[in-house]
Amino acid sequence: MDYGKKVWIFPDAELPPEGVNCIPGHESVIVTNVCDEEAEIRVTLIYTDKDPVSFDVKVGAKRVRCLRSNNAVDFCGHTAVEGEQYAIMLESSVPVVAQYGRAEPRAVAFYTTPGYCE
Repeated sequence: MDYGKKVWIFPDAELPPEGVNCIPGHESVIVTNVCDEEAEIRVTLIYTDKDPVSFDVKVGAKRVRCLRSNNAVDFCGHTAVEGEQYAIMLESSVPVVAQYGRAEPRAVAFYTTPGYCE
């Protein structure tokens, strides 16, 4: 059985700045593919004041992948700008499960949230 959905949207993305005691901010999207085939995923970053940016990533069959917004390797040469508001849309060739996580050092907190999915 295939679990998950093919489209995920995370409307509240923002790479937080450094916080208390120099703790770095961090955010990522975790994608889990439990299908028997590789997931080909189009990632689109949607901004408040500039054109969207899209790139493609793959998640192997029966694998999980962490896409860190401040890591150019994970974001195919793109990185989030600290404090910039944006949204993340994932469009996958097979159903996947996705979750957004943010380490918020200003409040010394970490939270995760599922996105909207179809």
